[in-house]
Amino acid sequence: MKTFKIATWNVNSLRVRLSQVLQWLATAQPDVLALQELKMPTEDFPLEELTRAGYYAVVSGQKTYNGVAILSREVPGTDIITDIPGLDDHQRRVLAVTVGGIRVVNLYVPNGESVTSSKYQYKLNWLSQLKHFLAAELSQHPNMIILGDFNIAPEAVDVHDPSMWEGRVLFSELERAEYRGMLQLGFTDCFRLCDQAEKSFSWWDYRLNAFKRNMGLRIDHILASASLAKHCQHCVIDKAPRAWERPSDHTPVMAEFVLEA
Repeated sequence: MKTFKIATWNVNSLRVRLSQVLQWLATAQPDVLALQELKMPTEDFPLEELTRAGYYAVVSGQKTYNGVAILSREVPGTDIITDIPGLDDHQRRVLAVTVGGIRVVNLYVPNGESVTSSKYQYKLNWLSQLKHFLAAELSQHPNMIILGDFNIAPEAVDVHDPSMWEGRVLFSELERAEYRGMLQLGFTDCFRLCDQAEKSFSWWDYRLNAFKRNMGLRIDHILASASLAKHCQHCVIDKAPRAWERPSDHTPVMAEFVLEA
């Protein structure tokens, strides 16, 4: 048997938080780390520093905005996909690779801005197209994990004040329905497989002293296919990096699986 640890972290600028990523990797030692919001083009990715830390990297970057990467410790990612087939979208929000027989799909789902915005319609269309892509991937890769910043809080328990957030972007019914649609493809929310403390969140606004007041949302997720979900032993939100100096507004989420060697 072997332990496989996989994590996700929206770092909100890797230029600013590279030292924090390196510090966290050294301590947490995930086998795979999916990063979102790199905010840098692929050619500027700090490959040398991460190689020294013991990680391979597959990167789909973009200047100023978005950008995703997958770091892997033992073997490099292969069978790389950087776009949702059939979706004409220049934004770098999707990255799929295979690592040691596990298909890993890293997502940075659009925020949507507000339910009255054209960006909200873009988000809903993006999610609809994503679902077809995930179904096709799952048909080819039964051992599959989707993870990243989904920009969706699935249930009331994932929101610090559900009545305040109801109907707003990140917690609207149409977004939550798209999230449920992903689960219905055959995925399980690893965080909910384990007992968790009440008011467990992965994102807190920089304003209103939100982190100290725990006014957060759980919008960073790790979803596992049925063949992997049954092997999930732990899934945790590591709040420590959110308290560091100049932190991301998100914090890492990590799941641990015990698999046959």
